[in-house]
Amino acid sequence: MFCPKCGSLLKTKQERGKTVMYCNCGFSSKDIDKTEIREKIKIESKEIEIVENEVEAYPIIKAKCDKCSNDQAYFWTVQTRAGDEPETKFFKCTKCKHTWRDYN
Repeated sequence: MFCPKCGSLLKTKQERGKTVMYCNCGFSSKDIDKTEIREKIKIESKEIEIVENEVEAYPIIKAKCDKCSNDQAYFWTVQTRAGDEPETKFFKCTKCKHTWRDYN
């Protein structure tokens, strides 16, 4: 839960055998009614939709796949070596999902 005053993450501590939520700004869960907390928890619970199909967020460029001869691939770069050397380019075929890299 988050502090209603400043928005920071609330911390917990034991006080007289009870768990109390508090914030560095001075807010404490002793200051609010327990029914208000329950209502907030009910409001925050949502259904999550599960997507079974994998969605790629990378740009598509023209690059020929060695396995299926498709001419389109997803493209991204990663710094795999020292900072003064060029990035490694990765490609993933849009058809067969074969992944390869280019070190140029």
